[in-house]
Amino acid sequence: MNYREIFKSILPPESIITSNEALINKYGIDKTKNITAHADCVLFPETAGDVSHILEQCSKKKIAVIPRGSGSGVTGGAAAVYGGVILSFEKMNRIIEIDPDNMIAVVEPGVITAEISRAAEKFSLFYPPDPASLEECSIGGNFAENAGGPSAVKYGTTRDYITGIEFVTVDGTIMHHGGKIVKNVTGYDYTSILCGSEGTLAVITKLYLKLIPKPEKSTDILIGFNSMEDAIETVIKIIQQKNNPTAIEFMEKEAIDIVVRNTDLKNFFPSSKAQLIITFDGKNNDNLSLKVNELFDIELISEKNTFIAKTEEEKKSLWQIRRGIKDAIGLTSPVYFAEDTVVPRSEIPSFIKKIKQQLRDHNLHSIFFGHAGDGNVHIDILKDNMDDEKWFKIMPEIRRLIYSIALKHGGVITGEHGIGSLRKNYLSMAMPQEQIDLMKRIKKAFDPDGILNPGKVIDLDV
Repeated sequence: MNYREIFKSILPPESIITSNEALINKYGIDKTKNITAHADCVLFPETAGDVSHILEQCSKKKIAVIPRGSGSGVTGGAAAVYGGVILSFEKMNRIIEIDPDNMIAVVEPGVITAEISRAAEKFSLFYPPDPASLEECSIGGNFAENAGGPSAVKYGTTRDYITGIEFVTVDGTIMHHGGKIVKNVTGYDYTSILCGSEGTLAVITKLYLKLIPKPEKSTDILIGFNSMEDAIETVIKIIQQKNNPTAIEFMEKEAIDIVVRNTDLKNFFPSSKAQLIITFDGKNNDNLSLKVNELFDIELISEKNTFIAKTEEEKKSLWQIRRGIKDAIGLTSPVYFAEDTVVPRSEIPSFIKKIKQQLRDHNLHSIFFGHAGDGNVHIDILKDNMDDEKWFKIMPEIRRLIYSIALKHGGVITGEHGIGSLRKNYLSMAMPQEQIDLMKRIKKAFDPDGILNPGKVIDLDV
């Protein structure tokens, strides 16, 4: 198919890639390991009008369309698993407006998440969602996955900060829902339907984001524990104190050690088996001191196993360890797979213990860390030197094992990474067929020919 001929009246030549194999391959995949994908064409729209005309043509010719942000996903959500046209939004990267009166940011989908936070700070405002990849991931990708992050325990996920969207349907129609408003019950909530749909229902071209007053002060605390059970028991007690922590992150010893081995960062409690990073924010230092002092009312917390960051540099070093785990794992074992199951907070110790034992029985090397405040457990399994044939054969079995244990503990199979192409065959474990059928009917209503991000979330029989 002559893609350049099809799209030449819509985009300038430099915004259409059809023949550069290296670039085609780069844009055809995301950060998912062990996935085979290849785009046939990469397009770089600059306006909603561009997107509209592209989708109109693709709809007429039944060409698959894969929306792509910065490609930081890890479940194949932006990978061209069946080929097709990649819509890369890196040129739609404008912060259109920061409106301090209404406390709203209006942005295009290609804006990097951290840039939104920095732009809001100039007005003493704050955009709370903070995925670990916030310096790399785009807001459109965050919307597609309903991304979370450490601060979700207090502030919620991306969905909680979307007040409106501009989106383009598969036939090229530009639509709007919401805007600079607080309330809206005018018909169906398209924003909530599309948030987390992974680009399978429509293409987002503009987002309205709720901002909040920026907390004036914050403090970060690191606590070491003799066991994961002690750490999670402490998490529950911290939440029961009702001091509303901004973040409660946990890391097992090996997660910390793998970062320290690959960087010049320091392990503050090298003999601990698990560590928590706790963040509080508030109006003033006195308010924060009260919250920190109450931590010492908990039996397992003392001055001996607690480090309170006093400077911005110390705060940064604590979070560099947590945010550096993925990169360190990649350096240690370039091939690995990542799971992000969610269980009730109280179930985390027994859940981890069961998974760890099962993985040991299979001679698999695993790293555990994640968001203890909301029960989101990240499980990274490293291939190391395992034979390729054995690795690829065992992975589906291990995924099914992890999901089944999470479900038995009252959890779900993914908290923030999404279904993508890697997990769609496991949906039947997590929900009844009637619910899957309803999802298919929703997909059919939005995308009757199944050309929007095919092979993701669910397969549509067309």
